Amino acid sequence: MTTPIALKFGGYQPPASIHNQAAARFGELLREQLGDRVAFELIGSVLDIGRLSGDLPVMVENGELSFCYMSTVRFTSWVPELALLELPFLVRDRAAVWRALDGELGALLIRRMHEHTPFRVLGLWDNGFRHLTNRVRPIRTPADCRGLRIRTQMSALHGEVFRALGFEPIAADIKRFVAEIGGDSFDAHDNPLTNIYTFGVHRYHRHLTLTSHFFGATFLIANAREYASWPAEVRAAVDEAALQAIALQRRLAASEDADVLAKLRPDENEVVHLTAAEHAAFVAAVEPVLSKHRAALDPKLFASLEGA
Repeated sequence: MTTPIALKFGGYQPPASIHNQAAARFGELLREQLGDRVAFELIGSVLDIGRLSGDLPVMVENGELSFCYMSTVRFTSWVPELALLELPFLVRDRAAVWRALDGELGALLIRRMHEHTPFRVLGLWDNGFRHLTNRVRPIRTPADCRGLRIRTQMSALHGEVFRALGFEPIAADIKRFVAEIGGDSFDAHDNPLTNIYTFGVHRYHRHLTLTSHFFGATFLIANAREYASWPAEVRAAVDEAALQAIALQRRLAASEDADVLAKLRPDENEVVHLTAAEHAAFVAAVEPVLSKHRAALDPKLFASLEGA
């Protein structure tokens, strides 16, 4: 009997998260297509085995995992053009940004990933619009951010943005944030609504402000060398399963914002919907950061996102 090909997929979120629902569907499709030719295993959260979320690409690179999902933020040192997706208030419309990422812009970013990293990109997932939460006070203006310690993604650029708003940014892996959320380490954080809910942030941070200050994308990646070693029919099944998992993940992401807001209880969480003028004040506060980094990137990169 031929030994099945071991395919191990790693994530960092709870089972009900939209990312892990898509990862589970990816595995189901591979089993349907390839049967006992593969042995698929999903480690839904490497946090539960003592690893950091940021370990996932390393685990794929060294062969501990075949696949993982990870925010594009983690790959900017390899592909500087990805900084485009870390700039504040650049994306306003979900459909428009996906037209760009499914078109020439996405093709460029994936090509750069293949040129400069040990990963095979299987697609891009929707990491949603990020909003502010905190345990101290309602945030309606940049002045309300002043002095609050905010957990940020591992992005120096994000730190610049939050500093411009008046926060005291602390870059930390989600593992640390979740472990310390009930203490005094962090006053605030940002995430898409789906993560705010699935990680239980809403139970500790009463105040939520719908700023949509960043829009995030997530790479679905494989170990490029391992991918190349698989028989053609296995690669074809992986590619097809990835396409279907991408479609599912994006559908879930698009509906999740409304679903989460409906689940939040008014007696436990205060949701601030900014007026146009209030939103404009946040945009103005970070404009120097946006201008600085816009000057450092190829203007052609912005063309497909303008108006997005």
